[in-house]
Order: sequence, then structure tokens, then C-alpha cells
Amino acid sequence: MIDVVQTLRQVGLRASEEAIHGLLKHAHKAKMSPEVLLEKLVDIEVRERDARNLARRTRAATLGNFKAMDEFDWAHPRKIDRALVERLLALDFVTASPPQNVLLRGPAGVGKTTLAQNLGLAALQAGHTVRFSTLPTALADLLRQESIPATERRMKRYTSPDLLILDELGYVPCDSRAADLFFNIISRRHGLRSVVITTNLPFKTWGEVFPDAACLGALIDRFAEHCNVVDIEADSYRQRNAKAARRKKTPSAKRR
Repeated sequence: MIDVVQTLRQVGLRASEEAIHGLLKHAHKAKMSPEVLLEKLVDIEVRERDARNLARRTRAATLGNFKAMDEFDWAHPRKIDRALVERLLALDFVTASPPQNVLLRGPAGVGKTTLAQNLGLAALQAGHTVRFSTLPTALADLLRQESIPATERRMKRYTSPDLLILDELGYVPCDSRAADLFFNIISRRHGLRSVVITTNLPFKTWGEVFPDAACLGALIDRFAEHCNVVDIEADSYRQRNAKAARRKKTPSAKRR
């Protein structure tokens, strides 16, 4: 008897064995015509390839693990422009002419990174290329390059994606060389491709992160020209969860 799954594998189909056998069983019960069976098989294969492609591009984008937007607690922040966030998730800022930037601003632990990662996922699902990195990691990556040509080659990692997400501006101070590299990233993407930055700092205090950086004013000017700012006021989710966990432990401790 022919192993149907193995034969399909030999001609390049990637759909799972479970999905193929499920389709064949359904086709037999429903007395499906060969044409309809082939149509259903192609549909399963396309969905499987799309899922694998998205998974591969998500790994390449280095988004990491994160909560989906349907798990985001909109009631927790004291201030957040939900309508703006939902509009950004529709990716109008990526497809605008010229493309726009996004600044997610607020104290630590209020969901900035989660929102940024979900913007990245939405862009990947729409077929865009994405790169996610903390800003310190990206700059350290560029600073490690041992020559100008090597730096230029590595710079493409941050200048070529349709959407670049730079997380955690404001937590690690950067020297003037790092500031120059950051300026180069923003400058080369300006008017061409979108950038999302998360930070706990207003623009006026970015100088604390990049002391004595002559390019800082020009960097902010370029980034802020077409920028959607999402300010978040909230207590840290992590602190809230830690307090809730402690409250759960307290009654059981008393019972003992």
C-alpha cells in the first residue's frame, strides 16, 4: 500500500501527517471529488507554509517571547491612548508616505516592550521585515566590529528591515561613538523606514544617556519629525504581580 504522506513529502509538501490523514478521512466520508480534495490539500499546504514562514521570520526578527495583545490589561494603566495603539497595530505608520516612527514612553514595567513586540508581530504577519533589539545590544553589536567595512555590513542589520524596534533607551549610558552609530541608524532610515523606540525618558533628557553627543539634536529632530508618541502612566506590572503573589502566600502561611 502506498504511504500517501511519504509520497507527498517526496514531492515537497510540508503539511503535517495528522492534517493529511484528517483530510483524507473527511474526504472519504464526504465523498469529496478529486478536484475538491486537491483544493483542500493545497489550502492546508499553503497555510502550513505560511505558518512556517512566519515562524522563521519571527525567529530572525529576534522578537523573543511576549504576551499577545488579547492578554494586555488595558484597565491597568492610568493613562494610555488605546485608540492610537490600536491604530498603530493596523500598521498605517509603516505604510505611510513617508513612513512614521513610534515612541513608547513610560516608567519600567508598564508594558512598553510588550506593545513594541506586538507591533513587530503585526508587521511580520503583514509580510514586512522586522528587527527587534535593545538599543544597548544593537550599539554593542556595531561597536564590536573591527573595521569600517565590517561595521557597514553589520549596519544593514539595522537599516534594511521595514520596521526596526529599539528597546530600552535610557537604561544604559552611551559614549559619543555609540551615539554616532545611533544617529547613523536613525538618519539612514529617516523618511524611508519606520523605527519604534521604547524609553522611560522625555526627549529633553536623552542627553543624560548620550552625554556630549554633538549629533543628539539632529538625531531627535529626525526621529521626532514623523513620530507617534504613546505615553503610558501606570505602576509596574511586575511589582503588581509580585504583590499579588505575596498576598496569595500570606493566608496559607497563617493556616500553618
